Amino acid sequence: MGPRRGRLLLGMLAALAAASIFLPIVALLWGANWQTFGSDIAAPEARSALQLSFATALVTTLVCLLLGVPLALYLARSSSGLAFGIRLLVNLPLVMPPLVGGLALLMLFGRRGLLGGPLYDLFGFQLGFTTPAVVVAQIFVALPFMVITVEGVARTISPEHEMVAASLGATPAAVFWHVTVPLLKPGLVAGAVLSFSRALGEFGATALFAGNRPGVTQTMPLAIYTAFNGGGVSASAATALAILLMGASIVVMLLTGSWDRRGAK
Repeated sequence: MGPRRGRLLLGMLAALAAASIFLPIVALLWGANWQTFGSDIAAPEARSALQLSFATALVTTLVCLLLGVPLALYLARSSSGLAFGIRLLVNLPLVMPPLVGGLALLMLFGRRGLLGGPLYDLFGFQLGFTTPAVVVAQIFVALPFMVITVEGVARTISPEHEMVAASLGATPAAVFWHVTVPLLKPGLVAGAVLSFSRALGEFGATALFAGNRPGVTQTMPLAIYTAFNGGGVSASAATALAILLMGASIVVMLLTGSWDRRGAK
């Protein structure tokens, strides 16, 4: 095969790869009822799923910041076997099927679960199939994005900045807030954006652990799935929600890309 034919074959394969991603998106946009787009999103069922998704994703992102940053700093500054094992476990939700994660959460917090059983027997408290269960499921799948992103930035930071601040009399809290956090800012923003996006699109773990109760646990992905199985919001509203989720994903990519470019300068 000559160079010309090789380039032609490469171009055809590249075009086929691009079309396999581009055409489904075009079909989604083509199939939307743009005349009723606003009213579809404003429908009570769709609005409920929309509000629940954004509210729980926001709470999830805040929790990921609170828990993920200390863990990321520990992993970035430790080379022990324990750190290696923790890093392996942190990455596990990225590769396991979300339904498996939902089942694991159910086995832990369900009414007969490892922790859920005693909590229910002693206090009558049940986490599964409630709105907080949506947040827990989202944290399970979104936290790794925060940890990995912040750890990557933390590894590029020289500890000398913190040592100098400490030698000048700054307290550990002052060093963290005035030195460490500003240096971590690109990772914090990127990690927050990615965690929010992942939480917004979570489906499998939420469906198994939190259920699909309208107004309580039915997020946008679950509302879309339910609509195309003959229940919940209309198919038109489901398409509108799907386009809204896609738009949110595009915004996430643009925000993350802008910070990457700033960091490269």
